[in-house]
Amino acid sequence: MSQIYEDALAVLNEVKRAIAGKDSCIYKVFAAILAGGHVLIEDVPGVGKTTLAVAFSRVMGLLNHRVQFTPDVLPADILGFNMYNKDEGKFVYHPGTIMCNLFLADEINRTSPKTQSALLEVMEEGMVTVDGVSREVPQPFVVMATQNPKGSAGTQLLPESQLDRFMICMSMGYPDLKSEVQIARGVKMTKASELTTILEPRQLIEMQKTVEDIHMNESIYTYIVKLMEATRDNSYIELGVSPRGTLSCVRMAKAWAFLNGRSYVVPEDVADIFLDVCKHRIVLNTKARISHVTPEAVLNEILSGVERPASYKEKAGYRD
Repeated sequence: MSQIYEDALAVLNEVKRAIAGKDSCIYKVFAAILAGGHVLIEDVPGVGKTTLAVAFSRVMGLLNHRVQFTPDVLPADILGFNMYNKDEGKFVYHPGTIMCNLFLADEINRTSPKTQSALLEVMEEGMVTVDGVSREVPQPFVVMATQNPKGSAGTQLLPESQLDRFMICMSMGYPDLKSEVQIARGVKMTKASELTTILEPRQLIEMQKTVEDIHMNESIYTYIVKLMEATRDNSYIELGVSPRGTLSCVRMAKAWAFLNGRSYVVPEDVADIFLDVCKHRIVLNTKARISHVTPEAVLNEILSGVERPASYKEKAGYRD
């Protein structure tokens, strides 16, 4: 795993050249990509969401397409369409913007629900269906979507079915004091388009396969399921985490262990990514809203309330 791990570190270090003071966000997005999942970034405009996506596509040699979602964007713009070609005497498929390795859906909550739902099959199945004919999207395939906070004018909430298809939901937040002082002084970061390409798509696929093979002890599987069950039996939660969320937590924990240089998962890996995997998958009830309880607070309470399994590193004799 050593050379593959070194390549992963090289990717992270190169992306950091374009994004200041957001190392945790960079690591989590890369972990989701390695886990084969999709990423939803919810934040205010101007904090670097688009730059982050373009930087990863550049460094990993991925074909990327960006769509600025507005109310007039149609499903055909995303999926493609068939048009009659009189020279050939038949309908010819014209690919949509989704036919790429990394699809950036910018401000996804500003478009219509019909267009939002057009992404569902592609995100889950990796297939585009137009007029009854299905076509595979290129591999690897990642959707990185951004959305403004729910209170922003002109936005439409994503349905729970679509939110569940994002492996993680995270917020970049404002830069720290030191980073913003550098921005104010005019210290420029490297443009995302000028970053060095570290990987080829086939190498990323190999890296994803390595992450799949990361060892997870039976006690960690049980720990994850207990956490998910706790979200379904909580007095503040109306809708708990789905089984798809359980699988996402498993895959993210493996990717997080890989980025920490280990070939096995420890309970701390699960704790580190638990909120990012679950906070967009739960729906709080009226009691929580009246009490002004946040999803993060409920999930942190669950995390502290479920007993973690003991470390088995020394007992099992695993080596980094």
